Amino acid sequence: MNAEKDTVLTEVRGCTGVITLNRPAALNALTHSMVLAVTEALAAWEHDPLVRQVLVRGAGERGLCAGGDIRAIHADASTGGRASLDFWRDEYRLNARIAHYPKPYVAYMDGIVMGGGVGISAHGSVRIVTERSRVAMPETGIGFVPDVGGTHLLSRAPGELGTHLALTGIAVGAADALLCGLADHYVPSAHLDELTHGLTGAPAREILGPYEGGAVPGGELAAEREWIDRCYAADTVEEIHSRLLGSGLAAAREASEVLRTKSPTALKVTLAALRRARELGSLEAVLEQEYRVSGTALATPDLVEGIRAQVIDKDRMPRWSPPALAQVRPAQVERFFDPAEGAGGPVFP
Repeated sequence: MNAEKDTVLTEVRGCTGVITLNRPAALNALTHSMVLAVTEALAAWEHDPLVRQVLVRGAGERGLCAGGDIRAIHADASTGGRASLDFWRDEYRLNARIAHYPKPYVAYMDGIVMGGGVGISAHGSVRIVTERSRVAMPETGIGFVPDVGGTHLLSRAPGELGTHLALTGIAVGAADALLCGLADHYVPSAHLDELTHGLTGAPAREILGPYEGGAVPGGELAAEREWIDRCYAADTVEEIHSRLLGSGLAAAREASEVLRTKSPTALKVTLAALRRARELGSLEAVLEQEYRVSGTALATPDLVEGIRAQVIDKDRMPRWSPPALAQVRPAQVERFFDPAEGAGGPVFP
């Protein structure tokens, strides 16, 4: 094997096809070749009678996957390239394949699970979180918009919890991931190796019970539903911000301060994307919308600037363009959803 191919390890253990994302030094961030390798493995096992289920996990101790390789996206966007469009098209097709996979798709959402990591796990049928799980769609902080079917998932969370997570980009633990419908089961991380061994001989749903850890470590969102639902039900980001500030609650004010750090354009496009995703219905329709939005974002200054500030230079001082919510006009937001803009062409021909 060459080094690039080694970034995804595949093997069949008993009745389970095991996929291991193997870039631990990069928190298993997804490259285009990794997406293609996972797709190839799923295709090979779909009709293999010896493979009864699939397990996806991350190498190392830090997490399943921190998202897409945003350094590569930064390089592409900085030079006016189009390679990211090909990556996203194949990644979004993989997200849909996972959602409709005919065999149980088991995902260990252990440790950091962000962006593309959510896409490769939360569309599965058996999604397992642990006490170490930190699940997030943090795209607004880099001038981007939740993708990989993230707007589909978050638009279906109870009340306005998904709007809160999408706009702020905050990471949640096991209990809140379960509450928001991003995961199904809680298993303490110490039990994962034993569970993996058990999966070699039986389907996950038949053996999960003994490995589940009882009480899930306490979450935060259930107790905050009242102000989250009230504030984030507003029609505009400006009104959401105003409601958060006017609530008189410390947690709401903290959320408003988080929003101040995000790209104003990304915030407005994200809110519009979530509202539209609620009406679109199918995952594929939402992924088509996300592809248009992502393609437009690739050509905007905020994506390059956001990645620079957060990942390249790490000064955490992005200079957004425009810098204020009031300066982002409706026509600028609408442009992200125009089929004539951005990527062009369908994800699912």
